[in-house]
Amino acid sequence: MSEHIDNIFDKNIELHITYVINYNKEAENIMKNWDKGEKIMNKVKDILKNYYSEYDEDGRLEKDNAHRMEFIATTKYIEKYLKPEDRMIEIGAATGRYSLYFAKKGFKVDSVELLEENLNILKNKIEPGMKINTMQANAMDLSMYKDNSFNITLCLGPLYHLFSNEDKLKAISEAIRITKPGGKIFLAYITNDSVILNYGLKKGNLKRLAKMCDENFKVPDIPEEIFSVSYIKDFNKLMMKFKNIKKIKEVGIDGIAPTIGAPYINNLSEEEFNIWVKYHLANCEREDIMGYSSHILYIAEK
Repeated sequence: MSEHIDNIFDKNIELHITYVINYNKEAENIMKNWDKGEKIMNKVKDILKNYYSEYDEDGRLEKDNAHRMEFIATTKYIEKYLKPEDRMIEIGAATGRYSLYFAKKGFKVDSVELLEENLNILKNKIEPGMKINTMQANAMDLSMYKDNSFNITLCLGPLYHLFSNEDKLKAISEAIRITKPGGKIFLAYITNDSVILNYGLKKGNLKRLAKMCDENFKVPDIPEEIFSVSYIKDFNKLMMKFKNIKKIKEVGIDGIAPTIGAPYINNLSEEEFNIWVKYHLANCEREDIMGYSSHILYIAEK
C-alpha cells in the first residue's frame, strides 16, 4: 500500500514538474512574442513620427479639390447616421480634422492619437466651447474607455499603419468594444490598387513596385512602406470574424480623385467640381469601381 502511494506521489510530482516546465516555456514564448510585438510597435511609431514630421497631415484633406473629396464623402456618410445627442470618439485623430469639425457642430468628441506631435496640433486648434477630450493612446489598447461608451466610433487612420491581421483585429475589436449596442462604427482602409495607380503609375515607380510586389502586384505590408493596404475581399473576410456587428455598407470614399484623376479634378471650375462631387456621391457604393478608390469606408452597426 505504501509503495502504491509512493508511486502515485512520484507520478504527481512528475506531472507537476512537467506542468511547470511547459508553463515556463509557454510564459517564455509569450514574453518573446510580447517583446517582439513591442519592438515592432516602437519601430512603427518611429517610422510614423519621421514620416508625419515631414508630411503636412494637417492640410492633407483640404490642400486641393482632389483631396477634399475624401473629407466631403466621409463626413456625408457619418452625418447620415449621426443623431443630435450622440457621443463620438475618433481613434487615430491625427491633427483633428474630423474631431474639430464635429466638435464645432456641438458634438462631444473624444480624440485619440498615437503621436504626441499630432495631438499637440489638435489641442492648439480647440476653440472655446468645443467639447473635445484628447488622449494619447494606441488604437490596439483603449482600456481607458469602458465598454459600450460611444454612439459613433471613427477609426479612419489606424488601419493604414497596422501590418498584421492580428494587430488589425485588436484595433477593430477595441473599436467595437467601446461602441454602444446600436452604435455605428466607421473603419477606413487603403486599397491595394490605389498604390499601383498613385505610387506606381502617377509617380513613376512601376519598376520598383514590380520588384517588391508578388506576381499579382499585391503590395507587401511592411512598416518601411509606411502604409498597409488591403483587397476589398480580404478586408471583408477579416471582418467576418466579428459576430457582434453587422455590416451596413462599404463606400469607395474618394474614387480616382487623389490618384490618376487629380490633375483633371484640380483643374475643374467650382461649378464643375460640384458636378464631380455629385457624380461621385451617386456612385461611390458601386462595387464595380470601388477598388480604384484610395480609401474604403466600412460602416457597421454593433
